[in-house]
Amino acid sequence: MNTLQDRVALVTGSSRGIGAAIATLFANEGARVVVHGRDTDAVETVRSQIEATGARVMSVIADLTRYDEIEGMRDRIEQVHGPVEILVANAGGSPSRPGPIEEISEEAWRASVDANLTATFLTIKCFLTGMKERGRGNVITMSSAAARRPNPGSPIAYAAAKAGIELLTKDVAAQAGPHGVRANCIAPETIMTETNQQQIPEQVQETLRGTHPIRRLGTPEDVAQTALFLASDNSAWISGIVVDVAGGSVLL
Repeated sequence: MNTLQDRVALVTGSSRGIGAAIATLFANEGARVVVHGRDTDAVETVRSQIEATGARVMSVIADLTRYDEIEGMRDRIEQVHGPVEILVANAGGSPSRPGPIEEISEEAWRASVDANLTATFLTIKCFLTGMKERGRGNVITMSSAAARRPNPGSPIAYAAAKAGIELLTKDVAAQAGPHGVRANCIAPETIMTETNQQQIPEQVQETLRGTHPIRRLGTPEDVAQTALFLASDNSAWISGIVVDVAGGSVLL
């Protein structure tokens, strides 16, 4: 315990699912956690659950496709907790459905790219300068198994945006490494969040389990434990990598 004692950690998109699991685990490990989202009720629910454990936690609301809102979020965090030392750029999602490229609308493409790649870029841009000036920092981004292997059933816009996040992360690692900043990326496969538990029928879940060498589907805690390792000093000489949290289903 206390692996992240007193470190300020912002986890974007932490009002539910993977982000909430990461924020909760980081708080349990001693971090001063910032819970972020756009749904005020959901954000406050996670914040109050973490606060009940005795951890120091605050919540922020911001649209990560708007740089001015990210700057406002950063300034508020610094007033309450101090500068962000660990940034988990987890926020994202797939607003468009899978389908042939020619059937993807421009609107759906832009929505996926903005929600994932643009939001991650703007968030890193806002916090990276301070990390470099202080000579320390840790950036963790979130990709997907969809970006790791071509598949005709993939949500293509989402997959392309996540692949962009992987390269963005490596470029951040290369540029910011000399300033004491590390950057790594996590690429989960099917993770059984509450939403997926409700939306994926049990028969489909069973079929998906059979596609993984490790015969189960992932949990938010699987991803959170990986994030904890990358956020901690246990990975102090690791930067610029993509970690597949995929039960062996992505073999590169």
